[in-house]
Amino acid sequence: MSWTTAANLKAQLQKSWDRGEILSGFVSGADTFPKRLLFKVPTSAEMSLRFDEVRVWINEIRSLSRYRVQMREFKHRLLGVNAIPGEVWIDTADDAVSIIGRQRDTARFVELAAITRSRQPLLLEWLAKRPLRALELYGEWDRLLEVVFWIVQHPRPGVYLRQVDLPGVHSKFIEAHRAVLLELLDIVLPPDAIDVSVSGISRFAARYGFLDKPVRVRFRMLDPRHALLPCGFAQDITLDAGSFARLAPGVSRVFITENEINFLAFPQVNDSMVIFGAGYGFEMLEAAKWLFRCKIHYWGDIDTHGFAILDQLRNRFSHVESFLMDRSTLIAFESQWGTEEKQTVSNLSRLNREENLLYDDLRDNRIRKNLRLEQEMIGFSRVESAVSCLTAVTCRLG
Repeated sequence: MSWTTAANLKAQLQKSWDRGEILSGFVSGADTFPKRLLFKVPTSAEMSLRFDEVRVWINEIRSLSRYRVQMREFKHRLLGVNAIPGEVWIDTADDAVSIIGRQRDTARFVELAAITRSRQPLLLEWLAKRPLRALELYGEWDRLLEVVFWIVQHPRPGVYLRQVDLPGVHSKFIEAHRAVLLELLDIVLPPDAIDVSVSGISRFAARYGFLDKPVRVRFRMLDPRHALLPCGFAQDITLDAGSFARLAPGVSRVFITENEINFLAFPQVNDSMVIFGAGYGFEMLEAAKWLFRCKIHYWGDIDTHGFAILDQLRNRFSHVESFLMDRSTLIAFESQWGTEEKQTVSNLSRLNREENLLYDDLRDNRIRKNLRLEQEMIGFSRVESAVSCLTAVTCRLG
């Protein structure tokens, strides 16, 4: 059937609901009703050839409840003058809600709007923009408003989320709802209560002035002469980033590796330490200005993400050199090749020529599809040999 049916009309209202347009009007006051619906009528030819079907269609449309159907005369050379539906209107939001069976949801939304209007009226604009999201949060909305009110009363509080003491609200509740709280707090807080230089769910605490769990750095001294503790050499130490930045370890060389066993088994090297990497992201190292005076060697997997992490590290420490991430190492351990599940294909501007050539071969699958050599697959004698070569070069230069 080429003309509009009752199902088509209801589908139009459902789409309007799904876009949040119907509920939004209950808050914004936007005058979207009466609303004329898209309505296609039978053509003159269809009236002649399918008159029985058209008559059924006319009866169906005219009998619709809560729609306002405007009839018009249709003059046909064979059938004479007939009254057929010409326009269909929905006069009120209540009519639309009733047709699609959303009365309960609408009542809940109106309740949310009333609560918000009395407690945080600035958030009415958010309700108008995100009405369906608000409905999803119906059971938590009261507690969310409590959290918003507390933060408004205590801007940049300098405490941990755990210390927000509200009935029925715990730190896990706030953490679980950081995404929506970001949107709400950005509306109600004054500009000086928001650190706009940080964003995203993971930086929620920093954005609104809460204390955050300290980022930690795990490292080992590779030279017994630089041991930090008097209880033997095999010291696996973890410090918060601030304490790590204040160290004066006296080393001239730093290795960063992504594999824990490689980190633990890394051979002794004069005037050196090894840091257990954390994949993407090296913010925890940036405050350690003494690292800029050290040679830094990064050892990651030979795959596209390994080179992407190297590229990211060089964004903070431009003098980083790669370690055991070369073509000869890749070829030497062909029997240990594995598969990288999902490659990165970004252009990496901080790789040197040899690294970039190998990276291009990996991402373009010129050697083998999704090829990777994980660092733990490299024989330990190769590691010891590479370390010895670095030490020998340093000795010759010294």
